[in-house]
Amino acid sequence: MSLAEAAELDAWMAAAVPHRNFADELEEGALFTELFAASQQHIEAAILDKVINRIREEEGFVSLLQQVEEEDGEAPQEARDEVPRLRLLRHWRMAAAVLLLIAAGTYLWYAGNTRKGMDVAEVKETIVMPGRNGAILTLSDGSQLVLDSLDNGVVARQQGANVVMNAGSIAYNHVGTGAGNVAFNTMTTPKGRQFHVTLPDGTGVWLNAASSLRYPTAFTGKERVVALTGEAYFEVAANAEMPFRVTINQNAAVEVLGTHFNVQAYGNEDSIETTLLEGAVRVVAGPAADKGNALRLKPGQQAKISRTASQEIGPIRLVKEADLDKVMAWKNGTFNFEGQTLEAVMRQLERWYDIKVVFEGKGRDMKFFGKMDRNITLNELLSILSNNGLQYKLEGGKTLIIQ
Repeated sequence: MSLAEAAELDAWMAAAVPHRNFADELEEGALFTELFAASQQHIEAAILDKVINRIREEEGFVSLLQQVEEEDGEAPQEARDEVPRLRLLRHWRMAAAVLLLIAAGTYLWYAGNTRKGMDVAEVKETIVMPGRNGAILTLSDGSQLVLDSLDNGVVARQQGANVVMNAGSIAYNHVGTGAGNVAFNTMTTPKGRQFHVTLPDGTGVWLNAASSLRYPTAFTGKERVVALTGEAYFEVAANAEMPFRVTINQNAAVEVLGTHFNVQAYGNEDSIETTLLEGAVRVVAGPAADKGNALRLKPGQQAKISRTASQEIGPIRLVKEADLDKVMAWKNGTFNFEGQTLEAVMRQLERWYDIKVVFEGKGRDMKFFGKMDRNITLNELLSILSNNGLQYKLEGGKTLIIQ
């Protein structure tokens, strides 16, 4: 394009807002996508047609057409109706500049990227489903039962009890007594699973994802003892003559007479939290024999035991007014992200959606607020979080990269 043509082009764009908008569309590439929708074989003709159609929509086209008709003189009507493209382009420098830019640059771009664009279009987003009911029951002899796929009925017979599946839950029916008949089972929920078990004494336990509970098939002796890793909610059957005790990673214990409480003791969280809803519990930090580092809780209170990266137990702290809604959100089928950091939120998603989270940048302390259903797909949840500034990339439905 000559200097004179460039000046004329600049003047045309400055003359009216639609002219400028039209030029911006070309510069940003939005119109190119529309132009290249035609087949590659006829692309040049399609480009001309598209450009001319856009020119016809712009202000000033009527006067331009009149000018062309005057130059055509007494030409037949059908000849004047078919406006010669080259004449039109010559009379309007903008169209000529557009055609030159397209022919010189974007045609090669189109030819080189058409296949690439088709490949992207053919890739479907991997939908990551939420966690569900399920667990693995390891019997005393080492054999394992995948509870997700078992029908109702007796699924195992052990010393002292029959193991019965009923409506997605496991319970134990006594068939004998005596210490010699006691065996130990372990209920494990992998990532993306949660499960409910009724223990031999009638205590109900709800296991969150990535947790395990070891317990006997029959309770004997002076106390009822179970061992927990991860997170669980307990509704303990009352028995004043046989206190209930939850040991936590050999680092702490919860002593119970009859009550409802939640214990969160994941290894990748920085504290062990016991939250009381009903009754009374005594939380002991450190070895069971160490009675100095202990707290007795009232309903609505929480005991927080700090923990270092090397899993060493620190002092125990009392939270007088615990956020019960947040504590019980997982059991009630929701996520409660009120005041939680991005890093804390991602740990929950790792456990519930069975994914790996990788941080590529800063922002781990970014705060989130709000609640949402725990039964939505990961894709839906991430879309909601992106409205709050989260930038991410999901690879293969298994790795979530936080950018």
